[in-house]
Amino acid sequence: MARTKKPKTAKEPGRLKQMWDVFQMTRKADSKAIWWMLGGFLLPTIVGLVLAFVLSFGSIFGFVLYIIAGVMGGVLLVLIILGRRAERAAYSQIAGQPGAVGAVLKSSIRRGWQASEMPVNVSPRTQDAVYLAVGRGGVALIGEGPRSRTQRMLEDERRRIARIVPEVPINLIYVGPDKSSVPLHKIPRSLRRIKPALRKAEILAVSNRIDSLKKPPMGIPKGVDPFKVRAQRPR
Repeated sequence: MARTKKPKTAKEPGRLKQMWDVFQMTRKADSKAIWWMLGGFLLPTIVGLVLAFVLSFGSIFGFVLYIIAGVMGGVLLVLIILGRRAERAAYSQIAGQPGAVGAVLKSSIRRGWQASEMPVNVSPRTQDAVYLAVGRGGVALIGEGPRSRTQRMLEDERRRIARIVPEVPINLIYVGPDKSSVPLHKIPRSLRRIKPALRKAEILAVSNRIDSLKKPPMGIPKGVDPFKVRAQRPR
């Protein structure tokens, strides 16, 4: 009997292919990214060259070592810049979509804060939402949508949380189309800037207390994966 060939599973793209795809996505969405990366590479390289001429004292080994260190520093800085600009470009593609704040909280939340991609309150009519995070700064309520519509939702949620944990500070963050609102990519920075008020054990206790009493709303928009969103074509 002839053996049936097993279908070949699609291989995952290699690391270089993934980096190239991220670069292409970033370049299309952020025209300044290339210049930032070029500057990030040239600055350490030039510093390495200057140190090589000034400090090598005629030693070929020292001269080459300074140049290599400068180039490696440039490559490292390019990767750091690419990562940050790619994240910013990816979030710009989902700005304004329901669940965008949840995507940021899921993928970019830093140590010291606990948050869920699921909102604690959603408007069925407008899909405006309120998200909750607990961390060193206490409780942060993040409104997704125009401030004129989310302000009342945030205040209602603030009063509810204040009844559950009355001694914990509650901070309000607005994310939306308003000029005074916080952009998606600056949500983690806004959380880090909140003045610390809780210790690690207290963070866990407050989070458990809120989780035990909250009820998930109906029609919750799940967080959007920003890195699966295609870059918009230029018009």
